[in-house]
Amino acid sequence: MAEIKSAFELAMEKSKKYAISDEEREKIKEKEVLQKATGLFHRYKDGHLSSHEMVKEIERMDERTRERVRKNLLSQWVDALSLEEDSGRFLHAIESVKGRSLDDIKERFQNLLSAYRGEIEKARQGMSIQLTEALRRDGIYGDAVEPNVEESEQWKKLVESANCSCQGKLDEIKRALMES
Repeated sequence: MAEIKSAFELAMEKSKKYAISDEEREKIKEKEVLQKATGLFHRYKDGHLSSHEMVKEIERMDERTRERVRKNLLSQWVDALSLEEDSGRFLHAIESVKGRSLDDIKERFQNLLSAYRGEIEKARQGMSIQLTEALRRDGIYGDAVEPNVEESEQWKKLVESANCSCQGKLDEIKRALMES
């Protein structure tokens, strides 16, 4: 009498013919590592995970995965460093994962950030004066008149110029973080 096989058993028999190569297995593993690192990155960035909890999660991974996740996380955090956003949380995370203080690099970053913000504020004040004078010439003036500096094309060019002038120093800091 013939044996009746389930669809699952038939699928399993057919799948025995196909094997995953080592290269494909490695690609799958790399994708999993990237997903783990990206998940940790976003959970930490959004404040859903503390640096202590993140380090604990990383330590629970096998050694090879742990190092790959650390490397990937460091790369993501360093890439995310910016002069426009608060990057203190990323610097703290980098220190936590590296397991040591990076005070000298953090100080360089803070100095660059202060210089950038000073340049931006000086440009904002100058632009505000220019726009106020232009409005006054058009007959628009008074205590309630506040020019919208951020919407000005000239302002956008000034900010872009400030970003370009600081980008080289920011790239040096990012390289130092990856190498340290």
